Formats: sequence, structure tokens, C-alpha cells
Amino acid sequence: MSKNKSECIQVVIRCRPLSKKERENGNEKVVQMYSREDKGEIMVGREGDEEPPKQFTFDKVFDEAIGQEQLFEESSRAIVGNVLEGYNGTIFAYGQTGTGKTHTMEGEQKPKEMRGVMSRCFEAVFNCIDAHKDAQFLVRASYLEIYKENIRDLLSPNPKNKLIMHEKPDSGVYVKDLSSFICKNYQEMQAVQNTGRKNKSMGETKMNARSSRSHSVFTLTLECSELGPDGKDHIRVGKLNMVDLAGSERQSKTDASGQRLEEAIKINLSLTCLCQVISALTDTKSSYVPYRDSQLTRLLQDSLGGNTKTVMIANIG
Repeated sequence: MSKNKSECIQVVIRCRPLSKKERENGNEKVVQMYSREDKGEIMVGREGDEEPPKQFTFDKVFDEAIGQEQLFEESSRAIVGNVLEGYNGTIFAYGQTGTGKTHTMEGEQKPKEMRGVMSRCFEAVFNCIDAHKDAQFLVRASYLEIYKENIRDLLSPNPKNKLIMHEKPDSGVYVKDLSSFICKNYQEMQAVQNTGRKNKSMGETKMNARSSRSHSVFTLTLECSELGPDGKDHIRVGKLNMVDLAGSERQSKTDASGQRLEEAIKINLSLTCLCQVISALTDTKSSYVPYRDSQLTRLLQDSLGGNTKTVMIANIG
């Protein structure tokens, strides 16, 4: 799976539809999207405005008509296949507060068409396992959040307790005392996610009545034991991180103060570090990647760069 740096990291755009309130206020759509065979372009702005429209190019673009299933198939399905082959991968949902990140990642369980990327990854993994009768699989799940640069176990009876990250020379970074659950099917893994979701740090801001104030990371680790051509058992391990990033916000728009301001500062610093890491990974001339500048990038160090695959779903609107 050897690829160049830019092929291992893809950025796709998802634009949400106008809300009922926006339509009632007479707001107009200012983003136009154009898909080509290998890339997607967006045009931001309107003809006749003081500033001319600005054009940006991404790996793929999806307008407000895109459904949950099509988004998964075209942005994230391939990563599941890579994880089954023993590679690590990460799927991010990125964007300003209220642009639909959590809808993209979690969605709704009913109706089935509304399920998000996470549930569809769970289903795809266990469908592949069911199809490989000659191999043995072990699937484990963990779920944490990073709140103001502190790590919390969303599956712990005491989710507010702070956990510490450590590093081993042979196996890399790990979170001490982080809960891990073995899941034998889709339903068990979905139940794990539902448990963790209830413990996420949420808060009200001027831009969103129910805003996630932390980065949440659901990690699916898959171990496969399979008989090779040499008659010996071969074990491969893949890991998939599904990350719902806290919303990026400008303090001038949120009027945040006190705890909300402190949260926003930490969120924006962490997102800046993530952008710097991704920029370094896609820059062929860069020899240094600042993983240690934030808890999030340090945690995901073994799943960014190298032979791993990363998709950033940037939500706009």
C-alpha cells in the first residue's frame, strides 16, 4: 500500500443544507460545487459581490443532496478495507460549530438511512469478518475524549477522571487504564458507542445549543489470525480511529467568556496543531512532524502518515 504523502491523506468537503431558520430569514446559498473525475472544486461567494468568488480544490466535494450511505461509500469505505489488511487509518469530521460534524460521524440509528460514518464502519467490518470463514478475528473498541487537553475515558464508570498518555519504545503511544471492550458483532459495538456518546462533554454556545466541547476518538482495533501458504499462522493488526472534532469557533462570533472561552481556546489550539501535522505530512520537503504539540496528534501518531490512510471530512455551511 505504498503511496506518496498526498495520496495517503484526502480532504473531502460536505456542505450542509440551509436550516429552516436560514431559509425563513432569506439567506442564500453562497457555495457552488463542481465535481471532476479526479478532484472537486468549490466556489465561495456570489457574482456581483465586492470581493470576487474564491475557488478551492479538494479531493472530493459533496453538496447538501448527498446521503449518509453515499458519503460513506465514496469517502470512508476504502479505509475499512485497509484496516482489514492490517493497516491503521483515521477518519476525521472537521468544521465550525453547527456544520454537521456529529451528523456525519454518528447520524441517527433510525431510520437506517440516517446512520453515520461510524455505524457504517462497524457494519462493514463485521460483514467482512463474516465473509472470511477461514480466518479468526478479535475486535476491540475504546472511546475517549480530549477535553481542554485532558484525556477522559467515555466508557468508564467515572468518565470525568483524567487519564495519562505514555509511550513505549516497541509499541508506541498508549493511554494508561483506558477501557477496551471485545465486540463480537455490530450490535455490541454500536452499544459501546451509544454508552460513550452519553458521556461526551457538551455545552451551549451562541452558535449551537448543543455543541461538543471536546474531541472524541472511537478506536476499533482488529486482530486477524490466518493460515498462510507456508502452513503457519500469520497475525495482522489494523486500527481505525473515528474522530469527531470539536467545532472550530471565532471568539468574536461566539461572545464566549469564562469556561466556554477557555474551552474554545484549547479547541482552536488543538485544531491548529492538527492542521500543522497534516500540512507537514503532505509536504514532501518536510522532515519534521509536530505530533507532540497536542494530545490529539500525539495520540494518533501511529495512524497518521507512513502507510496509513487518513480522510478529513470537512463540513461547511
